[in-house]
Order: sequence, then C-alpha cells, then structure tokens
Amino acid sequence: METDVLLQNLELFILIFVRIFALISIAPLLSSAGIPGIAKVGLALFTGIVVFPWVAEQGYLIPQSGFSYAMLMVGEIFIGLILGFMLTVIYSAFLLSGQLYSMQMGFGASMVYDPLAQIQIPLMGQFINLMAMLIFVIVSGFQKIFLMGVLRSFETIKAVDLLVIREPLLTLVLRSMTLLFEQALVIAFPILGVLLLISVSMGLLAKAAPQMNLLMLGFPIKISMAFVMLFLALPFILVAFNRVIDSSFFELMNFLDNIAGEKL
Repeated sequence: METDVLLQNLELFILIFVRIFALISIAPLLSSAGIPGIAKVGLALFTGIVVFPWVAEQGYLIPQSGFSYAMLMVGEIFIGLILGFMLTVIYSAFLLSGQLYSMQMGFGASMVYDPLAQIQIPLMGQFINLMAMLIFVIVSGFQKIFLMGVLRSFETIKAVDLLVIREPLLTLVLRSMTLLFEQALVIAFPILGVLLLISVSMGLLAKAAPQMNLLMLGFPIKISMAFVMLFLALPFILVAFNRVIDSSFFELMNFLDNIAGEKL
C-alpha cells in the first residue's frame, strides 16, 4: 500500500528526494568522499520515504506544467544546498582555527590531505577536524540534521517561497560568514594569545641581546609551548566545540523560524 501511495505521488517524492540529497551532498561528514555515492543516494531515498507521509499530509501544490515543475525541483535543490551550507560552516570554523594554530606554531608548511574537506590542510587542522568529528557524533549531530535540516525545513519553507522571501536568505549568508570567523577565533584564541606573547618576548630579547641566536631557539620554544597550551586548554576547546555546533544548529533553527514568520 505504501508503495502504491509513493507511485501515485511520485512528483512529490522526487521533490523531497532532491532536497534531501542536496543537503547530504554538502553536509558535514555525510559529504565525505569516503562515503560511496550509492550510499548517499540510498540514505536520501530512505529519509525521503520516512518523511513523505508527513510532507504529503502538510500539502504541497504540484504544478501541471513541466517547466514549472523543473523550476520547482531547482528550487528544492537550492534549499537543500542552503541548509547544507549552514551546517558546513561548522567544519569551516574548525578548519580555519586549525590553520591559525599551524601557522603560529610553525607547522604551516606541514600539509596533509583531509578526506572530509578534500583539500590539503596543515597538520593541526587535521587534528582539530578529528576532534570536531568525534564531538559532532557525541552531541547527536546526525539526529539534529534530520530533525532540523529535513523535518523542520519541509514544515517552514517550500521552493515557491524563494520567489517572495529573499531577505532571510541574505541574512543567513552574512551571519554564517560572521559566525565562521568569530567561532574560529574563539577556538584558536587560547593558544594564539600565548604564542603572541612568546613572539613579543622573543622580539624584546632580540633587541636586548642581539648576540643570542633567537631564530634557532624561537621555533622549538613556540612549538613546545603551543603543545603545552593545547593540552592545558583542551577542556576549554572541547566545550567551545560543543557550543559552536549548538550555535550553528540554533542559527539554522532561527533561520527556519524567520522564514515561517515571513510567510504569516
């Protein structure tokens, strides 16, 4: 019976599927190249089947024109990409903070391949990303993606709403970029502050005692102090990671609530 209902409402199910697949394609962890494409398609299909009865009950007007339906599909893909972009900001903040660590520690040239970001990143960036991945799983990040990114989004926004609602989308992009740098600095500040003090101290010593070879001594001192500070600040960093993830989902929820308010 469920299969018959899906076939009778195939146009609606396709719209649900393309939004979910677009979200999965760029969402944190799920967009990793290590996950086969067929697995992503299967996850999108399964999620679409789960939410289909609820979306069908809400009501979704399907246009009769093929061109209008194609434009509606493009709009659903765009919505999925927007939601995925908002979640991707989480990992971008961790990646940026790791790059700030590495550059100040002297590891800027030590690059490794990150399978999540699919780019070459500094060594400390990989370490930060691995910690962020574990915390994302611990705080039920996947459940939040399903509840907020899928269920809540279908409740508040449809593709046709993009024609009349523009300001919340622009606000989302601007706030996301602002949060990216703010969160990266919050995560990196404990170590960056200490390294800055060390650099200032080295500069003062170089002026006071020019005969000292501070160029050779500076790098091991900065690297050692950075690792010591990373160990001491680890509890704070873990709490900051949790807050960053929670704030990102809060911003996503706030965006969807603003969309719902615009439609009233």
